[in-house]
Amino acid sequence: MASETVNLSTDERERHGAVVTRTFLYRNHSVVFHGIRDALSLPAWVVGLSLLGIGGLARDVGHPAGAALLSTLLMWAGPAQVILFGGLAAGAALPAIALAVCLSSIRLLPMTMSVLPLLRRPGQSIGVQLLTAHYVAVTVWVESLRRLPLMPEEQRFPYFLGFANATLAVSSLLTYLGYYLVGALPTPFAAGLLFLTPIFFTISLSAGARSVVDWSAISIGFVLTPLFTMTVGRDLDLLATGIFGGSAAYLIGRTQGSPST
Repeated sequence: MASETVNLSTDERERHGAVVTRTFLYRNHSVVFHGIRDALSLPAWVVGLSLLGIGGLARDVGHPAGAALLSTLLMWAGPAQVILFGGLAAGAALPAIALAVCLSSIRLLPMTMSVLPLLRRPGQSIGVQLLTAHYVAVTVWVESLRRLPLMPEEQRFPYFLGFANATLAVSSLLTYLGYYLVGALPTPFAAGLLFLTPIFFTISLSAGARSVVDWSAISIGFVLTPLFTMTVGRDLDLLATGIFGGSAAYLIGRTQGSPST
């Protein structure tokens, strides 16, 4: 991967502050374009196609196309967007909708905590880190964990921004198109699109698995998810699976002497 990189000293970072980020991205523009290219090769379209239905849902409940587009730009989480528009259509109180959206998106917190250390650089402001956290979606997260550790540290942040922005742009575009395509797509086809993200997610996780911990987490997750769905319900099944399955995989890794990821 050809790229132009720049190494800034600590003193330079402290003197220039936010200018460092702009200069750094400008001088690593080829890395940014590499991230865009990788996203457009498949991952961005997988996420975008899964959000076609969000545009249709917004139209069905009487909201404008701009609202559907804005929900993807600001929330970028299909389940949370379904909760938002479904709650508004049902006349639920706004605080209740906000709480439900937060609970549905809490799964993204451990993902964000695991990927930010790969992207954090000396001199980054809190604002830049918060913006970076906003880009963490399931597909971006799994692809970042698979790709970023193999890249030089100075190339990770610009690559991530290129990849994430391209994915978000395609997702927003297809959400907007979905608003006008509602009713034009056969129901089975539209329903099938919803499965693209979990299928791609599973394949990417398997492709990136490198240790006993990784394979244990995947296997235990497949076993525990249906069990927790039947016992604690669909609102808390993924959270419970993550807590118990992740802890079990970690203990297995410690027992086997494998490094955790």
